[in-house]
Amino acid sequence: MREKAPAGKTAGATPRILLDYSWRWSMPTLYVENVPPDLYEALRMRAHERRKSISAEVMGLLEENVPTAKELASRRELLKQARRIRARRPRAQGPFPSSEAMQREDRGR
Repeated sequence: MREKAPAGKTAGATPRILLDYSWRWSMPTLYVENVPPDLYEALRMRAHERRKSISAEVMGLLEENVPTAKELASRRELLKQARRIRARRPRAQGPFPSSEAMQREDRGR
């Protein structure tokens, strides 16, 4: 038998996200509807454990998990640097044996 949804809600409805870019606020407002009860409860508990409001906890999760354009550019630059370092030729070994050779020598003693 199917559960009866509260008035105005449909059972199993997908969450709906609304953005409000009203002139009255300096920042956009995000509304999320039809959040599954278990997800909402987990979020509420997480916020309670951190002594935050649910709104502050959601903002923290968004900041941690949704990269901004600036963050993506920073990641691309870091990747370029890593590729440049990897592409460099290895330094000459010099007069010293490798650490592997030194360990083998020590085991033989």
